[in-house]
Amino acid sequence: MSKNDNFKNKIVFSTNPSYKPEDENNEEETPAAAQQTLYIALERLKGGKMATIIENFFGNENDLQALGKQLKNKCGVGGTVKDGIILLQGEHRDKVILLLTTLGYKTKKKGG
Repeated sequence: MSKNDNFKNKIVFSTNPSYKPEDENNEEETPAAAQQTLYIALERLKGGKMATIIENFFGNENDLQALGKQLKNKCGVGGTVKDGIILLQGEHRDKVILLLTTLGYKTKKKGG
């Protein structure tokens, strides 16, 4: 990515007196928990370790980070949140499904 890529589609100056810049904090709103179906899967990572993967979350990044932090705290494990996916270390699929359903999310097991 070059330095100029950050400035594409951004207006620096306009001669139009009625021009009003759009709000650049156009973060999408997170739908209610009952309107989302999250998929929970187990995956074997490098080194043979298991991980619980939560995907299909729609909404802004801050809400995803908050949900990931809450799940990590409740399960007592480490993990990460990136690219719209929550990854928890270890096999916690059943516990995560129970936690998410109590929060109002619809859940589906993915895989075996």
